Amino acid sequence: MKIAVIGGRTTLLLVLLVMSTGAFAAAAPATGEPATAPTPSTSVLPDNISTDNPPSSTSVDPNEIRITGMGNGSVPWTIVVLLTFLTLIPSLLLCVTPFARLLVVFHFLRQALGLQTTPTNQTLIGVALILTFFLMQPVGAAIYESSVLPMQSGRITAMQAIERGARPVRRFMLHYVREKDVSLFVELAKESRPRDPKDLSMRVLVPAYILSELSTGFQIGTVLFLPFLVIDMVVASISTSVGMLQLPPVVISTPLKLLLFVMVDGWNLLIGSLMKSFS
Repeated sequence: MKIAVIGGRTTLLLVLLVMSTGAFAAAAPATGEPATAPTPSTSVLPDNISTDNPPSSTSVDPNEIRITGMGNGSVPWTIVVLLTFLTLIPSLLLCVTPFARLLVVFHFLRQALGLQTTPTNQTLIGVALILTFFLMQPVGAAIYESSVLPMQSGRITAMQAIERGARPVRRFMLHYVREKDVSLFVELAKESRPRDPKDLSMRVLVPAYILSELSTGFQIGTVLFLPFLVIDMVVASISTSVGMLQLPPVVISTPLKLLLFVMVDGWNLLIGSLMKSFS
């Protein structure tokens, strides 16, 4: 009985296997056909457009500023050098212009008047810069005509322009530098004494000039300080003799010094004297 049941099940499995095999065989021709390759799409271009030289997607602006590397250097290092040079411009302004002398005299004036913050440092620096520009305008015009214009026209190189531009500045510094200061820096630099002052190197001329400007500024400031010092001494002696010991003499002398400075038109006299010292 068990054998019959097993045989029936086996027969049923064989029948199902044969039927599934026939179904796969019938479906094979439909799925086994090779797929048709897609036809490549072609694009039609207008006659006035050539595929050999495609149009550029970016246009060059004629007003565009491009920074290229110096020599074989990279652009970042060129930018670093330019930014470093820009940070040195204030120092160059102090070294080769009358800015130091003017600023020293203005600070002496403020101390002589007994004023701590009036005029402010920004105001004094601004006045000194404007007067420096006024004094250096002829030198700047000479530099522009002798070096900038020829370089823009392509007649000279950049190094030649720098060499030509240094000549007006050298003449200006030689006119106001003291011989004593020049001798000091020639000795410190261990250079031979030149026959002509025009043969001095910038290494010697620039520090000698700034030292001369500081010395001249202190001399002018000392002379400017003396009249106000006399007022302080007179007020202090009078207040002490009267017995006004609790009242500081500065409280009385400061208005008197300001009154004297305004009455004599001090700013006009001071600026006029400073400008004439550079004539």
